[in-house]
Amino acid sequence: MKIKNILVSQPKPESEKSPYLELAKKFGLKMDFRPFIHVEGVPAQEFRKERINILDHPGIIFTSRNAVDHFFRMCTEMRITVPESMKYFCMSESTAYYLQKYVVYRKRKIFFGKQVIEDLVPLLKKYKDERYLLPCSDILKDEIPRVLLFHKIRFSKAVLYRTVCSDLSDLADVNYDMLVFFSPSGIKSLFKNFPDFKQNKTKIAAFGPTTAKAVEQYGLSLDVHAPTPAAPSMTMAIENFVKEEGNGKPKKSLLKKKK
Repeated sequence: MKIKNILVSQPKPESEKSPYLELAKKFGLKMDFRPFIHVEGVPAQEFRKERINILDHPGIIFTSRNAVDHFFRMCTEMRITVPESMKYFCMSESTAYYLQKYVVYRKRKIFFGKQVIEDLVPLLKKYKDERYLLPCSDILKDEIPRVLLFHKIRFSKAVLYRTVCSDLSDLADVNYDMLVFFSPSGIKSLFKNFPDFKQNKTKIAAFGPTTAKAVEQYGLSLDVHAPTPAAPSMTMAIENFVKEEGNGKPKKSLLKKKK
C-alpha cells in the first residue's frame, strides 16, 4: 500500500524548510498538520485554592515555554510583581532565551541545562536551602519530581495549565494513510473525538516510548516508531517506511529545478 496522505498531530511548521514539508515534496505526499491537543490556563481563582504563595519561592524551574507563559500570566492575574532577584532555572537554552519575552535577560539570574532535569541539579544545589516553584501542566512527567526528590531539592508543584483534547469533528469524513502522534494525549484525543475509530489499513506512527506504549494500550498496531538508531527523527522514520511501502524513489520533478 503506497502512502499518499499523512496527518501530523502538530501545528503546521512556520518555515518552508521544515523536514516534514521537504519530505512531502520529495515523495509527492499530501502532508496535513492538525494539533490533537491544546493547552488551557488554570484560572487564578482556582489556583488560589492550592494556597501556594509564588513569592515564597526565590527560584523558578521552567520545563517549557508553556510553563514560562503561564507563570507570568498567573502573576499578572494575581497582580504579583516578580522581584528582580528571582532566579530562573530552565531545562534548555531555548527556554531560557524565551524569558526575554517577559524580563530583561541580562539583568536576571538565569541558568539552563541541555534538555534534561539532571542538568539542573548541580545548579539547584548551589541554593540548597531555598524552595523552588515548579510551574507545570496536569500531565507533568513523573521523572522531573522524582529526580528533584531524589536529590532532596525542595520544591512546590504548581499546576498552572492543562493539556486538553482539541475538537476534531471536522475530520470525521477525512481519511489518511498515516496518522503521526507525539504523545499519549494525542491518541487519547483521537478516541475522545472518534470513539468508534477503527485502524483498518491506516498506518500509525509514534514518537517516543510512552507514545508507542499508548498506541498498544488503545489496541492499535504500531507501524512507525522513532527515535531509533536507524531513524533518530520522525521524518527519517516516515521516509524509511514510505520507501518500504512502495513509494519508490523521490520524484525527479520535485528534486530538480526546471531549466
